[in-house]
Amino acid sequence: MRIPKLGLGSWLNTKIVEPLLQILRRGAEPKLLAFSSALGLTLGIFPICGVTVLLCGLAIPLLGARCHPPSVLLANFVATPIELSLVVPFLRLGEAICGGPQFPLTSDALKKVLTGKASTEVLLSIAHALVGWLFAAPFILALLYVVLLPCYKILVKKFSSVSPSPKKP
Repeated sequence: MRIPKLGLGSWLNTKIVEPLLQILRRGAEPKLLAFSSALGLTLGIFPICGVTVLLCGLAIPLLGARCHPPSVLLANFVATPIELSLVVPFLRLGEAICGGPQFPLTSDALKKVLTGKASTEVLLSIAHALVGWLFAAPFILALLYVVLLPCYKILVKKFSSVSPSPKKP
């Protein structure tokens, strides 16, 4: 499975497709891969940029053998462009949950942020975005797991070069 060698296609092939194929060829269990990918994607959309890899770095040793580190990190990498697009929905969800005032997303608000005149408002909006993510994360994790499990069952069966292990009682 290769994407044509054009600029973006080559990059996608090198950074996403080939690492995924390497993971699949090593014969990990589909349930483990689905959970690990769902976890990496869920942590990857954390609404504070630059923190997601640290979260994955904390989750991997905490979960130990219950997660597959390369899958967590690959999914986290894939989630990066999605992360920015979900900051505002998490912010609005957190505001709705907390009943707080809406942070104005205007050019004037950006000017206040850049000049340091909106520090309390910014901290409150970050807290609201975190609340929104904390509320949504378990649902996102569960939904991704349910969606990814059948996908990984098919992909592992198709690409695994390791013989399936005998069923354990």
